[in-house]
Amino acid sequence: MRAVVFAYHDVGVHCIQALLNAGIQIDLVVTHQDDPNENVWFGSVAQLCQEKHLPFITPNANELVAITPKITALAPDYIFSFYYRYMIPAPILACARIAALNMHGSLLPKYRGRAPVNWAILHGEKQTGATLHVMEVKPDAGDIVGQAQVMIGPDETATDVFEKVTQAAVAVIKEVLPHLIEGNVPRKPNDLSKGSYFGGRKPADGQIHWDQTAKQVHDLVRAVAPPYPGAFTDHQGKKMIVAKTSLNTAKPVNLDLQSLGVQVVDNRVFGICGNHQAIEILEWFPAT
Repeated sequence: MRAVVFAYHDVGVHCIQALLNAGIQIDLVVTHQDDPNENVWFGSVAQLCQEKHLPFITPNANELVAITPKITALAPDYIFSFYYRYMIPAPILACARIAALNMHGSLLPKYRGRAPVNWAILHGEKQTGATLHVMEVKPDAGDIVGQAQVMIGPDETATDVFEKVTQAAVAVIKEVLPHLIEGNVPRKPNDLSKGSYFGGRKPADGQIHWDQTAKQVHDLVRAVAPPYPGAFTDHQGKKMIVAKTSLNTAKPVNLDLQSLGVQVVDNRVFGICGNHQAIEILEWFPAT
């Protein structure tokens, strides 16, 4: 079997390796150049390609249509997308002889769209996962090919959960590859009426609103904790990144639970939230 792979991030690195281990011939990898303004804490698909002597290119979004003839000439059996950040144009998807498949970091149809792990934590979910699905022009809308679930602990950050999701993605690929190699694509409906769609998140979305409940603030902190941009608040005229919080620590008796925002008591830092409940700030530092 021959494939063209669109990939980035840890999921891209590990899923490409899974394809190679299964004997899939990868004729081309399409990836991204790292953004110098982004904190790149994850594995490099480009570096993996160099190590494995795989041909790769890094077109920007408006150059994708122009590479269609190149992919048509390669005549891949499959096109895979593993955490590739651009929408792949329909003419490229049509180049796959058998199917074009995408790995998404949620239990579809829930959390379609961008940043699914972050959104799941932000909404207090207790589980998420990885889903391999057939690619259509509409994002994350095609039939489900394989799926694996992971649990989200009450204090786990997006990085913690993303590591689990990466492992789940590899498990899904390994499970379905024997079928794909035979030319069979397992399918079950992806019922969008039972799901949800969310857009991308910006650093400004990390602002803490102390009128929310303590759990909502805690979930925001977990969802965007470093190496993501981090939740933030103002304290004494400075913007502070709140990196770690706790809901379950003993609180000083002299906290003023009627006054929302940051309070420092007995050399400990707390945030008083909208439900008049205190959340302890365990790690915070000035924004740069």
